[in-house]
Amino acid sequence: MTKAQKADRAADRKAKRSGYERGSRSYIMSQIRGKDTSIETLTRSYLFRRGLRFRKNDRRYPGHPDIVLPKYRTMVFINGCFWHMHGCASSSVPKSNVEFWTAKLTRNRERDAKQHAELEAQGWRVIVVWECELKTVAAREKRLRRLYDEIVAPLPSREDVPGHAPENPPENAPENPPAARNHPNYSDSGAA
Repeated sequence: MTKAQKADRAADRKAKRSGYERGSRSYIMSQIRGKDTSIETLTRSYLFRRGLRFRKNDRRYPGHPDIVLPKYRTMVFINGCFWHMHGCASSSVPKSNVEFWTAKLTRNRERDAKQHAELEAQGWRVIVVWECELKTVAAREKRLRRLYDEIVAPLPSREDVPGHAPENPPENAPENPPAARNHPNYSDSGAA
């Protein structure tokens, strides 16, 4: 057996281990789309049939949400489990080039958390739908029904959202602060 034959056999064994023929992995990865994926289309179709109207992939907002429902102040992100590190069986880190993939996927997760926090600070409700929740027909129906219910549920008032209004005033705070006493409409009729 010549050196060239040995190299070919080694390449074939490596391709079998990775699950792809030599040179095809790059092509396959290039075909993965960032928007209008099958799970996004399926989700949008369900919401449209239920009478909801929305904008899709709106670039004005952090993270370019897949579905924006301004009437309900809600944004929906439909995430692939692998690319956004969901933690389910579909989100395992590839065995080759582990360092690169771990860093990349961790950055994706951190970026998602930051963008969701920004949107929530602006008063938006953020809902994430995971790819694994839409795999089987039964799970898909259940998740999409729950998604619809989450969207149409009333938003909590600003007082109910932590950080927007004090839950309890400090114990030593005066009942009528000095600034209120100086106001022209202030009446001290309750004082003894």
